[in-house]
Amino acid sequence: MKTHHHHQPKLKTQLFSCGFFRHCAQTVLSPTGATPPLPLTPPRFQCESSTSSSSSQSFTQWRFSPTNTNTNTNINTNTNTNNLVKTNTTTTTTTTTLPPPPQILNLQELFHISELQLTTDPTTALHLLERSLVPNPPQDQPPCPTNLMRALIRNLPLATKILFALCLSHVNRRVAVETGAVSAIVEIAPELDGAPVERALAALELMCTLPEGAEEVRAHALAVPVMVTMMGKTGARGKEYAIGVLAVVYGGAGAELQTAPPEEVARAVELALQGECSARGRRKGAQLLKTLQQLSQPEIEAEPHTHAAN
Repeated sequence: MKTHHHHQPKLKTQLFSCGFFRHCAQTVLSPTGATPPLPLTPPRFQCESSTSSSSSQSFTQWRFSPTNTNTNTNINTNTNTNNLVKTNTTTTTTTTTLPPPPQILNLQELFHISELQLTTDPTTALHLLERSLVPNPPQDQPPCPTNLMRALIRNLPLATKILFALCLSHVNRRVAVETGAVSAIVEIAPELDGAPVERALAALELMCTLPEGAEEVRAHALAVPVMVTMMGKTGARGKEYAIGVLAVVYGGAGAELQTAPPEEVARAVELALQGECSARGRRKGAQLLKTLQQLSQPEIEAEPHTHAAN
């Protein structure tokens, strides 16, 4: 018994990928057959893409919006009698955005909640304080609890923005000085860079408006060397605040006891003013140069008398 075999054209299927989440099917006819290939209709695919843009952090506000993204992809492949391969791809993207920490406008309540949270979850407490204080820090603030201020000083690399917002209030400048913020900023400033060091120096200059704060700065042995270093490594705002602190150091009682000679500090100030500096920084720098020149005059006038005596 003879069996007749009908030769069907052999179809080879080549799959390739193009673009994001797109597949194209191309059929190649085997040269052994004579029957023309069946027409192929390219399947339609839907491509979902999500573009996330990160907003730049401003000087007064951070964004804390952790995002969890789950992507489920189901691929079904069916082969019919003509060996045609159809691929259906369905992409489902689910995005869940966690809400930012709540904003508490009652500062006494904010201080109380943050003080409790700092012992168990310091990161959340700092985020809460920043979100509630930084956008529009009120001038009339209640006194910050000393335990909360000490915790902020221990976390200065992360809390410079909060400390600066608190020091805009006269009452909290006093709390910051009493809890050791002056020494902490002077000692940590060389380790900071960019916006954090600018905010730390701004808070320090605000604390110098109090007699107690100015006295703390003058008494610190590293205050002048650190401020001279800051003038050389920071931008326009950082130079402005460092010059302001030096003006306090050499503009009051005890300036003659400083380890750095006035003429050396004057050369550093002149060098800082030659670069990028704010208008306020230039005004304060010019005043500081006059003060330093007056402090160095007695030494210059005393030299001729010394030589004459010899």
